[in-house]
Amino acid sequence: MKKLKGCIYSTSESNTKLPDLGPDLIMSEILPRLPAKCVGRAKKVCKEWLSCMSKEFVMMHRRHMCKGSRQKILSIGQESCFISSTGVDLVDEKTMITLPFHVRPSDVWILSSLNGLLCVCLRNTFEMLIWNPLIRSCINISDSKSYGFFKIYSDAVGLYIDSSNDYRVLHIKRGRFTVDVMAYSRRTSYWKRIPFLQKKALPY
Repeated sequence: MKKLKGCIYSTSESNTKLPDLGPDLIMSEILPRLPAKCVGRAKKVCKEWLSCMSKEFVMMHRRHMCKGSRQKILSIGQESCFISSTGVDLVDEKTMITLPFHVRPSDVWILSSLNGLLCVCLRNTFEMLIWNPLIRSCINISDSKSYGFFKIYSDAVGLYIDSSNDYRVLHIKRGRFTVDVMAYSRRTSYWKRIPFLQKKALPY
């Protein structure tokens, strides 16, 4: 297909000309719904298109991109916790939530996040938990074998999805001469040791 201003021409064998959509319809209903990369290419079509992509067009494009978006922002303060939406028209809409664990919001460390799921650590006990703020769901993943406890100066934590679509927590624990890697399965609720860096780690 070849696009020229407000018209779209077919390059097929029949060379059938489609109805003229008109520049107003294209600018108000079609281009704002395109991904940003395609909009950038559209600017090179002609000077008329480029001149129409003003600040108002940019705002219109952002609204369409945010429309239907499920993205949220979690804000944790000293004494309160809020969830707000990311849309340009929803700047001041906040919902206060109650933490599912008995600590102050300022005593919660966010270690990792993935698709709305958070891995957090409680500052007073160093226990690790999987928390979904949107549905108020929380799972304590620490156990009696000392798995699931976070050390702030030596550990690293990440969330990932494995090949079986299982959410997992990757916990890298650095000792004085060793590096241990553990993975927690949300599906089975068990920790598993992962072989990693068989050679001894360098001392601090």
